[in-house]
Amino acid sequence: MSLPGASRPYSLRSALAFVAANGVVLASAKGPAPRLIEVIAGEPIRGNWWSHPRVNEIYNILAAVQDADDILVCKLLDGKVTLVHRCLWPALVRLATRLAPERIAQAKEEHTAGGRHVARSIPFPRWVPASVLREAEALSEGQALAVIEPTALLRVRKRGKPAVHTHAT
Repeated sequence: MSLPGASRPYSLRSALAFVAANGVVLASAKGPAPRLIEVIAGEPIRGNWWSHPRVNEIYNILAAVQDADDILVCKLLDGKVTLVHRCLWPALVRLATRLAPERIAQAKEEHTAGGRHVARSIPFPRWVPASVLREAEALSEGQALAVIEPTALLRVRKRGKPAVHTHAT
């Protein structure tokens, strides 16, 4: 598997472009979407990425991507840390009734003065900008599915209902 960045340091700009191009990616877990850490590293990562020789670069770029205004960090795909680009937010919001609320809550990680990491969740729809709500209202469910289906590889569950499976074409 040849990934961009294999022979050179990867940049924040490149990582953000990768998320934008894919719409939905996993931060580090294996699953139904590309893994951003592998793109940053420029190679497949087996085992714990914290032991990779480029761990500092991976961590710094991943943290910066997660802090970007156009990136939603949530647990959309299989409950794993998922990065969703802003271009998909209206479709995601329009399809919210099909999704378990915890899957589309915004996940935030804060650093305490003592250096600890504290996970925080902002429930849906509190994180959604008004402009995105307006865009979502203008979409039909079919239009939203057409945007999400080829891009997001959604495999999510609504409470007690079968998973919605879609496939990239």
